[in-house]
Amino acid sequence: MAASTYDNGAGSYYPLTKMNFLVTVDSITGTAAFSEVTGVEASVDVIEFRQGNSGSLAPVKIPGLVKHGNVTLKMGYILDSAFKTWIQECVSEIRGEMPRHDVTIELIDINPGAPTGAVESHSGIRTWVLTNAWVAKYNAPDLDAKNSDIAIESVELAYEELVIPN
Repeated sequence: MAASTYDNGAGSYYPLTKMNFLVTVDSITGTAAFSEVTGVEASVDVIEFRQGNSGSLAPVKIPGLVKHGNVTLKMGYILDSAFKTWIQECVSEIRGEMPRHDVTIELIDINPGAPTGAVESHSGIRTWVLTNAWVAKYNAPDLDAKNSDIAIESVELAYEELVIPN
């Protein structure tokens, strides 16, 4: 049986769900509960090149620079955390060197034998590492006295490289 799927007894396998994930930031302790992660992406610029003495009128395509979009994290508002301190350090108008950290996003495979709601192991089945990430944008929660929704903050992270170790 593959590590990322479960045999449903009929010989077919279920794909992983995207609702169980863990976000950690190196060197930052504390808790921040994320409800959504979007924008993990990488693209390669395509460079078209044609030699003047080529027998073909079509250009050759070669790979160029790798570019990454920004990642957005949405989280329930929390009162105190080291993660919030990092946000403040990045978006403050008075700051020193931009504090950068590696951010790991893990898709968690919940063990079917574990008790309901418990994760026996959080060694991610699929992992994405954003290297040298920093907070590029912060959005405070919308406030509405007539609504009882959870206050959701969002943070946009810029990063230099996407590493997919597994």
